Amino acid sequence: MFDFFDTLIPFLLVHIIGDFYLQPKKWVDAKKQKKHRAPELYLHSLLHGVVLLIPAMALGLSWQSTSFLVVIVAISHFFIDLWKVSTPNGHKFSYFVIDQTLHIFVLAGISFHMTDDLTIGSMIQHEKFSDAIMIIFAYLIILKPTSIVIGSILKKYPISATNNEASVNGLIAGGKLIGYLERVLILTFTLVGSYAAIGFVLAAKSIFRFGELNKSDDRSMTEYVLIGSLVSVVITTLLGTVISLGLDVKIK
Repeated sequence: MFDFFDTLIPFLLVHIIGDFYLQPKKWVDAKKQKKHRAPELYLHSLLHGVVLLIPAMALGLSWQSTSFLVVIVAISHFFIDLWKVSTPNGHKFSYFVIDQTLHIFVLAGISFHMTDDLTIGSMIQHEKFSDAIMIIFAYLIILKPTSIVIGSILKKYPISATNNEASVNGLIAGGKLIGYLERVLILTFTLVGSYAAIGFVLAAKSIFRFGELNKSDDRSMTEYVLIGSLVSVVITTLLGTVISLGLDVKIK
């Protein structure tokens, strides 16, 4: 009988080593250029299956289970990587995330199958399942939905026409990513109770923004950024506080 996480973590460890440390850049370039004709694609996929022999032996798997493990991982890795390099936009970050998520799903599925006492029903009925759903819900809320709310609020406070369109677009595009990272950090620190770290994040952002805004002759640009930042912080902090209170109530 195996524990799910005791099985999954070694699998993930060898996956990271195989995908990022044992794969030279020339292999990646060859896969992009030659796709299914690249020997590197086959070698890389086979390598992922072979390195799993290490955790398989450590876990004491039978040779039949080990053989199935190597074959399933090697074949699935081949088709996932082939899909990624064959996609026109496969170089984008979103496809990288999808690629890694699919690999992790395969390993998680294998670990789930190896865990005898773990079922979907037992996972749903677990005392921590609802807590996990609440936390995932909070992170989902602070990303796209919160950006839409902030964008709707900022429409009421348009930037002065003295700013050219290119600078505005650049600020919005960069601000979106900065906002995502800022809200993820603030929510994380709120959930773990590290409120001092939230102040550090805000102070660091203010220092970096100060030089940029100090050079701006248009006051509306400064107010635009300030309103967006404060709305972002208020929404994330309130949501994090509510979720934290909900988790504390359940614990008590």
